[in-house]
Amino acid sequence: MRVIDYIDKGADRDPDRPLIVTDSTIITHGEARAASWRYAAGLHAAGLQVGDAVGVLAPNCPEAVLAMWGLWRAGGAWVPLNPLNSLSATLDFANTVDCRWLFLHSAFAADVDRIRAAVPGVRAVVALDRPFPGATSMTDFLAAGAGTTVPDWDDPFGSPDVTCALWPTGGTTGKSKAVRFPNSVWAALTETATRDWSITEHPVNLAVAPMTHAAGGVAVIYASVGATIILRPGFDADDVLTQIEKHRVTTVFLPPTAYYGVLDQQRTKPRDCSSLQMLLLAAAPVSPERLGQGVELFGPCIAQCWGQAESPMVLTWLSPSDVAAAVAGDHPERLASCGRPTFSSRVAVMAEDGRLLPAGERGELVARGALVAPEYLHQADETAAIRRFGWHHTGDIGYIDDDGFVYIVDRLKEMIITGGFNVYPAEVEAALLRLDGVRGCAVVGAPDPKWGEAVVAFVVPNEPDAVDPDSVIGAVREMLGPIKTPKRIMFVDRLPQTPVGKIDKKAIRAELWAGLERAL
Repeated sequence: MRVIDYIDKGADRDPDRPLIVTDSTIITHGEARAASWRYAAGLHAAGLQVGDAVGVLAPNCPEAVLAMWGLWRAGGAWVPLNPLNSLSATLDFANTVDCRWLFLHSAFAADVDRIRAAVPGVRAVVALDRPFPGATSMTDFLAAGAGTTVPDWDDPFGSPDVTCALWPTGGTTGKSKAVRFPNSVWAALTETATRDWSITEHPVNLAVAPMTHAAGGVAVIYASVGATIILRPGFDADDVLTQIEKHRVTTVFLPPTAYYGVLDQQRTKPRDCSSLQMLLLAAAPVSPERLGQGVELFGPCIAQCWGQAESPMVLTWLSPSDVAAAVAGDHPERLASCGRPTFSSRVAVMAEDGRLLPAGERGELVARGALVAPEYLHQADETAAIRRFGWHHTGDIGYIDDDGFVYIVDRLKEMIITGGFNVYPAEVEAALLRLDGVRGCAVVGAPDPKWGEAVVAFVVPNEPDAVDPDSVIGAVREMLGPIKTPKRIMFVDRLPQTPVGKIDKKAIRAELWAGLERAL
């Protein structure tokens, strides 16, 4: 089925139930559905064709959610543009996917001219939350669609091959690849999650992570079962606990960095979180000790899953009961696992020559099933490279134990996952090498109690004192935004090299991760 069909199921259950709740706004499922028809009519009046890429660039806000619902109603492909990224990276990705329509929040009002110049394929920019120069006001956009009939673009099979999202991966040279999600992949995500997550009647989901990340997928899943979504503008540990207590929240998704902050805040200033049925962790590995602390502070509600942009979120599932049992001493080693493969997925361990390895042996984790996205948009060679031997290659190194639990111990790719976001070292290195005074550099992920992995840059200056750490960090932040900026700059005289003269990042990482059981 289509994404909008699942959303409609939530509205069918109880159209008067609140869907979106903020400090100043309550929007019911029925109101959101009605709004989605108006947004869809506006898009079709403007000339949208089914499959067109529609970007939403906004912080978490009700208007962004309504735009998502509307573009799916119209048959558009959602382009989640992360407001935390640098604008240059955002615009580059918009061009990669040939973005035709853009819903823009007023936080970016000053950038309208730059956006239009950098993404010439955009046919219309619509102001999401309030009017501002250079964008069509929402009032005018909706008025232009009044009387326009939204075509029935579905088919008897639920339009499984129609693109519903174009998801960014991060990129090795500053240019993200776009993963094409057809409706069939989102359907598999929704049905797998609702099967495994033991969702009860009248769930209340707290959304604090960016909707352009995994939180957006979680919100759609919960909307499909009639949930109320408490939508917050961003993450604040104290606010998370306040909202859980105030709204009797039943489920919240947090990347590990945010989770650690919430744990520390609950220990310092406890709140009544007894309503929690699932505190879901994803997007990066979690410290086993911290999983145990979560059960201690919040009860048996801590869960974990694993996936990636190319096979979203629920390739594996470590349930609250699995975590609670491990904390109680039943297979405590499973606190280092990301769970068993879900009902929609096959996960195996592969050697470099394509052989599937038996339980306990380490190799690359590979996957098959309905969750595997079909391709990188317009990148056939890249797609073929991750589909060698007839499996999807995740780039994660791990093993599967005799009971089917999956353990991730290292990463085949150089990618760093910091706070749940992907950072590719080559992009940061390219920025560093643009700076006067930098002769060479190597960027790696280092263990960090807050971020999981911290971006660390080893820099060889042209001469002593040619650059200082603060100026380097400030310059990279300006180019790449805060997520990709190194947390630490380490000045060195030389970088270790392999026998063929390449920078030996394995040697650098080995020193940073020495003594730890897993290298991520």
